[in-house]
This record gives sequence, C-alpha cells and structure tokens, in this order.
Amino acid sequence: MSRHAMATRCRPSGPWQRLLPGVFLTTKTRPTRRQRLRAAVTYAGQDAVISGIDAMRAHGIDVPAPPEVLVLVPAGRRLTSRAYLTVERTTRLPPPSVQAQLPYAPLARATLDAARRAADHTQLTALLKAAVGTCTVAELRTELDAGNQRGSAAVRALLTPTLTDAHDVVPATTAAARRLLKGTRLPSPRWHTPVFDKTGMLVGVPDAWWQEASVAWDVGGPNTHHHDPKLWALAGTTLIRTDPARLQTDPAAVADELLSAFATSSGLRRVG
Repeated sequence: MSRHAMATRCRPSGPWQRLLPGVFLTTKTRPTRRQRLRAAVTYAGQDAVISGIDAMRAHGIDVPAPPEVLVLVPAGRRLTSRAYLTVERTTRLPPPSVQAQLPYAPLARATLDAARRAADHTQLTALLKAAVGTCTVAELRTELDAGNQRGSAAVRALLTPTLTDAHDVVPATTAAARRLLKGTRLPSPRWHTPVFDKTGMLVGVPDAWWQEASVAWDVGGPNTHHHDPKLWALAGTTLIRTDPARLQTDPAAVADELLSAFATSSGLRRVG
C-alpha cells in the first residue's frame, strides 16, 4: 500500500490506527497489551527481545504492567524510542524465551532491567522480592555483575539472603485459607500459580487456583491489588475475593461462596 493510502486509513474518521512507525492496527479499538508488544517487536526488528516488567510477567511474576514497553536490540542497530516504546541497545542481547510467539528476556535479566528503571526504592524492593523464589538471589547477582554497573548500587544493596528468607515465609492468610479448605469437599487447588489467558498474557497469580473449574481465589495476599476482575472475566475465569478477616470470623460463609462458585463454573451440581 502507498503511504497516502495508509495515512488516509489512519485519519480520525478512518478504520485504522498507527501504533508505531510502519506498524498499524486495523481496528479503532484500544490496543491490548499483547498487541502493543507485537507492535514493539515488529518495529524493533529481527533479534529484538522484550525485557523489563513485561518479560517478568511472561515468566509468571505478578507485578503491575507499566505504560511503556522495554525492548532490547543489538548494539549496532540505529533505532530510537517511540511513543510507549523504550528501545535499549545492548552488546549483551540475551537468548530469548519465546512464549506465545513473543520473545522475552530470561527472568534474571528482565528483573534487573526493570529494577534499573524503578521509580523509587519501594518499587525497586517490590520488583526484586517478587522475582526471588522463581529465580535466585545468586542468579540476579550474577546477571548484575555481568551487566552495566551504572546505577547498580541500590540493586546490589538489596540482593541479600534476607530476600530469600522473606519469600519463604508462608503468609498467615495462606495458612488460614488452607485450613479452611480442609473442611470442605473441594479438590485441592494449586497455590500461587501464574494464570495465563489464551493469548499467553498473564492474568494474575491468585492465592488458590482450580484449573478444572477456572476459579481463582484471593485472600488478601500481597498481589491482590494487581488483580483486575475484568481481566479475569475476559479470560473466562471466576475470581473470588475474600477479606482476610472473614477467614476467621465467617469461615462457613466463605466456604459456601467457594463451593457455589466452583459448582457454577465447572457445571457440576453443588457439593457439600
């Protein structure tokens, strides 16, 4: 198509929109996160790798997605950041992990790329704590030592064994939730398991997940505020949220809600 034809289709009254130079979305609907990622990789070209928070989420780490997308490209490529896309040229382009046809940086690299861009100490700490457990402090330190040392002091100061210790502590709410489920006829769920939609995008990491019924349960864990009920509904799942206090004050009602949701979502007759 000619440039004029494409420009005409991207007018306010036209049926298309331009996401990045040379990359168009052939609808006027708001682009999804996955569409933005696909557009970023298309614009960045061959060997481009998605890093930062989007790559962390692809590895199942439930941290809020930022407005921008970070893409790594070979050092010799002349490419500038545009719109929502941040382009970083690097001599250490990591081998990508391809998930749902998108190339992502390994978790340690993605975490450190995100950490170097953290807005403040609170966000930096949250990013590192979220990743530890899926990758190790040693892996993060190895990646940190191999990369650019500019701005690494704050990250290095936090990469201590205490991060691992904090991750290993089972939250009181999780322990209470497990005790509650033992008194029901519900099957055992998977605990703190990443849930992805059909396009490979992370929906969230609920405290409990029943895959057979597509039911997720939040009991006030540290990631609860990241969970958007609309995303869960679009993914065809049921999200049940429980105030942690109700696990102690009204466990029977909580169990009843879970049983009802499980029966409705799985198409089975109510049990218990």
